[in-house]
Amino acid sequence: MVGIAVALAYALLNGVNDAASAVALPVVTRVARPGAAVALAAVGNLLGPLLLGTAVAGTIDGIVTVEGTEGVAVIGAGLSGAVAWCALGWWRGIPASASQALVGGLTGAALFDGGADAVNWGGVSGGRPTGVIGALLALVVSVLLGLAAGAVADGVARRALRRATRSLEPAVGVGEWVSAGALAFGHGANDAQKSMGAIVALLVASGRQSAFEVPMWVTLASAGALALGTALGGWSIVRTLGRRIVRVRSVDGMVSQGSSAAVIVASSLVGAPVSTTEVLASSIVGAGVGRRRGRHVRWAIVANIGLSWLVTLPVSAVCAVAFVPLWRWLS
Repeated sequence: MVGIAVALAYALLNGVNDAASAVALPVVTRVARPGAAVALAAVGNLLGPLLLGTAVAGTIDGIVTVEGTEGVAVIGAGLSGAVAWCALGWWRGIPASASQALVGGLTGAALFDGGADAVNWGGVSGGRPTGVIGALLALVVSVLLGLAAGAVADGVARRALRRATRSLEPAVGVGEWVSAGALAFGHGANDAQKSMGAIVALLVASGRQSAFEVPMWVTLASAGALALGTALGGWSIVRTLGRRIVRVRSVDGMVSQGSSAAVIVASSLVGAPVSTTEVLASSIVGAGVGRRRGRHVRWAIVANIGLSWLVTLPVSAVCAVAFVPLWRWLS
């Protein structure tokens, strides 16, 4: 099915854009070589969706309410819009949010095809996000949590290491390795599930499944595509996150990755689709500000990244609308 192929392409590009986040800081701080960092990220990407359930997939599956061939067209166009935006981010070295792109693409395609009734607007139910509003709230809250967690964790680390000597540098390096692995695990748990949810939605809309249930092959295929995206690179995005926002040291990498991993894993458990890139970038800024190095933060770069996040939703929605006629023909 073409839709499943596009969903896996989305996972691959998600890996290029977001999984690069999991390897950026160990590489730029020279704690890990690129090959070893990519291998670590790939393992985390595979384990995450296998061990942390399918709550995020359920949230993505519930965004669009259109069924049948129209549902296939809407979901396929939404995925295509997200793929187009993620591909542009890879080309330009912009740490674009694949999560926002998917939500925007699905929402735009559904609105164009069936109006407001074709979208599950949702909110928060039982402490879990649902629908478009719930997904957007999760994205905003996760960025704020990443910023706060990075600043707090940096303050704690600074106090703990204020009398440290160079003899502790190897231990900090190990800590950066562990936090990178945790971030890759969280990324796999959250982002692979987005492709999983989209594929299951396609299967249900096409009548191949009667209800939401993630087959093992869908989990393995989505996780594998995400891991492959990591291996393909995204090194221009690595440079943006690791060097252009603020000068990152090994302890900064450990703190930023660890706090980001905590936010992303917790989000995965409650079914909140969040962006690894957004959480990590905000955590890096938080760590920089927390260490009283706010004047060293390149705020122009931060503003450009923030602008890319703001335009992701409308641009991916417009791209998805442009793909709707093609998907109607394919369906």
